[in-house]
Amino acid sequence: MAADGRDGKKINVDPKLLELLACPLTKGPLAWDPERGELVSRVAKLAYPVRDGIPIMLPSEARTLSAEDVLAPPPRLSGPS
Repeated sequence: MAADGRDGKKINVDPKLLELLACPLTKGPLAWDPERGELVSRVAKLAYPVRDGIPIMLPSEARTLSAEDVLAPPPRLSGPS
């Protein structure tokens, strides 16, 4: 899985790590949004950034999902096929 690094390059995130991570607030599953490079908790309505391949699992760093984001189909856990 890839996300944009600070320098604009694509970075990889270990898929096994993503399977183990859970939302720190709800303890629920996270979905990978490859377009934004975020881990999404639909229950908490938060999107956690991934910087330099490291998920930033702090609610203070998370982006609140907009109504459009909540209504959109959930992102896939895996990258493009």
